[in-house]
Amino acid sequence: MKPLVALDYGLSLDLVKAIERCESRGEAFAVLDQRVSPIRREKELEWLGATHVESEAQRVSRETGRAVDGEVALVMLTSGSSGAPKAVEHTWDSLRASARLTSAELARESTPTWFATLPANHIGGLAVIMRHLLGDAELLFGEPDELPDAPGRGATHVAVVRTHLARYDLSRYELVLLGGARPPGVVPPNVVTTWGMTETGSGVVYDRRALPEVDLLVVDGELCVRSPTLARGYRHGALPTLTDAEGNEWFRTGDGAEISHGQLHVLGRVGYVINTGGEKVWPEALEALLAGVDGVLDCAVVGVPDPEWGERIEAVVVARRPLDDALRERAEEYLGPWSKPKGVTYVDAVPRTANGKVDRTRVRALILGSD
Repeated sequence: MKPLVALDYGLSLDLVKAIERCESRGEAFAVLDQRVSPIRREKELEWLGATHVESEAQRVSRETGRAVDGEVALVMLTSGSSGAPKAVEHTWDSLRASARLTSAELARESTPTWFATLPANHIGGLAVIMRHLLGDAELLFGEPDELPDAPGRGATHVAVVRTHLARYDLSRYELVLLGGARPPGVVPPNVVTTWGMTETGSGVVYDRRALPEVDLLVVDGELCVRSPTLARGYRHGALPTLTDAEGNEWFRTGDGAEISHGQLHVLGRVGYVINTGGEKVWPEALEALLAGVDGVLDCAVVGVPDPEWGERIEAVVVARRPLDDALRERAEEYLGPWSKPKGVTYVDAVPRTANGKVDRTRVRALILGSD
């Protein structure tokens, strides 16, 4: 067993050095979110089970912390978009495999210089740092509003979420890695779309195709993965798996998916499927449709309990004007009458997690609070 050190550093060279110190001392590490309130910080430390908190100023022991297994290198919280996050345990082997596979897939003639701007408490942000620590990538650090100008400082590569892609001009980068939420239907030629999870050690599917050494399987509509980048488990249990006829174990991702001609099409989280009047609706597919209505800037849909329908579809929408009829007409035209939102709530911003995913727990609370 060994300590788990929660690193309380901003996105900087100091964080990189702190991770290196943890490795050299034989300690596991976690990266804390710099943006949360003190109350949320305590909750996250509890979920992580950190034994120590280290910052530039001090290193403090936590009596309530729990040591981790000797194989563990990293503990990271999932995004928690559907409730309390899970604490995922990665080994150095899985982190090295992720850095190796992704770096090889993105290799160019010269050494890449990544502009690090995504929070390192999420796997997409930490993966950028690990490509530097475990590979030959260079790093530049900065804030999101510096994204358009970072290539002028030498940045060639960047990892972003959909919000960044919509907000900033990223055309000067050699390569833009897009993760987090579902990508838009059309992306610029320098953008590579990805699918991955905290449990898969960052993206393992690029532009709908699995990376080398990564295997995909769809069983009863659920995407399953085998990969050397997979986490070893959670702090409170094993990864959900299934065993195939040959005795191979596969990680059950919880994502609904289809594979056609070697290309992965993710439908959304299985647990988010809305069953309304006996018809099943994938929220992400409906959101993509509604986002195509002229005047819609952003939207999210969820199912809420309903005595007649079992669940009714409710939408929260950012728009320049009320669009109830246009939204329902588009849903009916492309999916069917059962997919029409029963209610539409207009908001200034759709609640999202730091990596751009719809925070469905907060969306649902927002809707129920307005009933």
